[in-house]
Amino acid sequence: MAIYPVSPTQRRIVWGVRILLALAFCAAGIAKLASALQMVQIFDAIGFGQWFRYLTGAVEVLGAVLLLVPATGFIGGLLLTSTMVCGVATHLMLIGGTPMPAVVLGLLSAFVAWRQRPVSRLAAAA
Repeated sequence: MAIYPVSPTQRRIVWGVRILLALAFCAAGIAKLASALQMVQIFDAIGFGQWFRYLTGAVEVLGAVLLLVPATGFIGGLLLTSTMVCGVATHLMLIGGTPMPAVVLGLLSAFVAWRQRPVSRLAAAA
């Protein structure tokens, strides 16, 4: 597999977004895993049980780590995009409040996944 050629500026932008996302998701995941009061209350409102908070926190931390490893940035981006799609749906259907933070994080994660996507040699040569 190959990747599309990118300028140094584009590479820096993608890395900047990856680092920003890793920090945000790591902080959110650690808050969930550490049983921060606000996270416990939110997951009580969701109604799936506190095991779901631990699962979500672990997925967010794992996704943050995957974003920072060059070979797994695509997988991390996809994992966190799908997590944020579920977060937006949860806000809209279960707990209320604004889904905008999840929308922004989801779009940024999708951007990273798209920029890190694997492409075939034929597509790269075109």
